[in-house]
Amino acid sequence: MGWITEDLIRRNAEHNDCVIFSLEELSLHQQEIERLEHIDKWCRDLKILYLQNNLIGKIENVSKLKKLEYLNLALNNIEKIENLEGCEELAKLDLTVNFIGELSSIKTLKHNIHLKELFLMGNPCASFDHYREFVVATLPQLKWLDGKEIEPSERIKALQDYSVIEPQIREQEKDHCLKRAKLKEEAQRKHQEEDTNEDKRSNSGSDGRWYTDINSTLSSLESKDHLQPADIQEHSTKKLDTSEDDLEFWNKPCLFTPESRLETLRHMEKQRKNQEKLSEKKKKVKPPRTLITENGKALNVNEPKIDFSLNDNEKQIILDLAVYRYMDTSLIDVDVQPTYVRVMIKGKPFQLVLPAEVKPDSSSAKRSQTTGHLVICMPKVGEVITGGQRAFRSMKPTSDRSREQTNARSKHMEKLEVDPSKHSFPDVTNIVQEKKRTPRRQSEPKIIPNEEDPTFEDNPDVPPLI
Repeated sequence: MGWITEDLIRRNAEHNDCVIFSLEELSLHQQEIERLEHIDKWCRDLKILYLQNNLIGKIENVSKLKKLEYLNLALNNIEKIENLEGCEELAKLDLTVNFIGELSSIKTLKHNIHLKELFLMGNPCASFDHYREFVVATLPQLKWLDGKEIEPSERIKALQDYSVIEPQIREQEKDHCLKRAKLKEEAQRKHQEEDTNEDKRSNSGSDGRWYTDINSTLSSLESKDHLQPADIQEHSTKKLDTSEDDLEFWNKPCLFTPESRLETLRHMEKQRKNQEKLSEKKKKVKPPRTLITENGKALNVNEPKIDFSLNDNEKQIILDLAVYRYMDTSLIDVDVQPTYVRVMIKGKPFQLVLPAEVKPDSSSAKRSQTTGHLVICMPKVGEVITGGQRAFRSMKPTSDRSREQTNARSKHMEKLEVDPSKHSFPDVTNIVQEKKRTPRRQSEPKIIPNEEDPTFEDNPDVPPLI
């Protein structure tokens, strides 16, 4: 069952930026609405209103829609035309396939002077004798009836025969009202019987027997987790019974009445609820993924099922994850630990055990703007991870080491004495013979010849020295 709510109207007013007070066109078809309400208070400027294929049983709460020009109420449960006098601008009214049997109720449309088109096909009144003549004579402002234009000659003839046609229409209306009263009584009686049967089923067990022993009920509840073959067979028989009931409902002949439409809606809602219950039972709660065992050992997990590559060099370990290109970075969470790395992608864990220990504080994670890949760089620690205990290097400074060594040497100093008669002392000075160093040639100064030198020869072919 649907209700007209503010949220429903806003969701159907996207073309008007979800603003409802200035809305001119509204479509609320196929919403299982049973009552027409609130629209005249929230949408005063409506010009077009679509309400077809619902379960509305009465025309109401539309008299304040002064600008309404087109009202579509086809495929509803309306039995009488009423409460439309306030719609002063109404030009088109569609009441196709409803349950209007009181044809004389169209007299209320006389006040709608702008009404040009009216659709009443598919209603019980459309099967009355002289139905068209009565409508044409009653509403002189109409131009089209059931999609067919009204000619002037047709209107003149209908006005001439109106006095004879009206009592015949009244008699047909009375017969229809009596039939409807009987159908309503039968529908109410049937509905009460169904309610009592449902109450009996709810109070009794699944197999129709009444349980009074608490221990037996508790044991039956405990045995639900461990189904026996008999229980499985019983469950399958229940499914067959429900399917048989469904087929019986749809194959059962019935009259087309407002009650039958409501009964169909209730049956469909019941089927929906049963399917939801079955789907909830079928849903198995997945156990949480174990990322670290009880012994503290990290496991390799790739729940997002994404491709990755691991590059291990001497200085660092580089992990390249092929994250989806258009995924928002806020949906990714990276956690680097000394022995493993964990990446949560939309709540799904990706965990990889590292081949060497890394420095979490010095690690970095970057994402490519072109491919969307996530690159995690993890520098290695200078220590070596072994299967047992870790071998730590001493981190003492060099100054402290040298001091300790000198102190140890001073404490353990020993003097050696040698007998000169037994051992001859070698000449230390001649152990390594030094090579005679040849003096480097010094650049001889350039001698400029002088005229007083006896070896000087003045050659005119030689240019003078500057």
